[in-house]
Amino acid sequence: MTDIAIIVATHKKYWMPDDPVYLPLFVGREGRENLAYTGDNTGDNISLKNSHYCELTGLYWAWKNLDAEYLGLVHYRRHFCTRLFGSAKGRVLSRKEAERLLKKADVILPKPRRYWIETTYSQYVHAHNAADLELTREIIKERCPEYLAAFDTVMKRTWGHRFNMFIMKRELADAYCAWLFDVLFALEERLDISAYSDYDKRVFGFVGERLMDVWLEKNKIHSLDIPYVFMEKQNWLKKGTAFLLRKFRSR
Repeated sequence: MTDIAIIVATHKKYWMPDDPVYLPLFVGREGRENLAYTGDNTGDNISLKNSHYCELTGLYWAWKNLDAEYLGLVHYRRHFCTRLFGSAKGRVLSRKEAERLLKKADVILPKPRRYWIETTYSQYVHAHNAADLELTREIIKERCPEYLAAFDTVMKRTWGHRFNMFIMKRELADAYCAWLFDVLFALEERLDISAYSDYDKRVFGFVGERLMDVWLEKNKIHSLDIPYVFMEKQNWLKKGTAFLLRKFRSR
């Protein structure tokens, strides 16, 4: 049996898969009421940064404190799946399915989000702050210039993997996390977010989503995209309207 540990990042009580491959993890646990889940505030952790790093405090905790052949991250409301039909709970990826897929690729990712009329860069700056990505590029140019071409390539794409979700081999997860948090910690030191809204202060989680593709592009990692299931109904009309409003208001 393949040793796989997939954390389910959550900040509240919620339905959790009963497959033992999943570990519910209370992200941002430090200083908050206990939810009877494992907290991301034990061992080596950055739990106190959760309001700015989102589920990445959970990833950091898993990287530093879990010992497994494969590491993964999903969300309490968003899970990998292989089936398009059936109940949401019944479609959540099982250990057996994960083992089968990991024989085909080194990394499992959610199917990419496609913007069609936007690039990764333009979509981000219409939704957040251009300075986030501009400064990230400067940091990459200074600290790991071998990633700069990959960064520029990813920024020009009209699609990208989102949500910081993945399942990957441990040695790759170690390499990815070491690179990712080095860049994000440098960004945190330089970026002034004092005037940002509470939403935009989640900047390091948002930037982290875009950096996954940069790392994959640079290292030519063999990955496999699979569907994901959202555990609640989504209002696509509302989402689409908000997307268009952000685009045109920024002009």
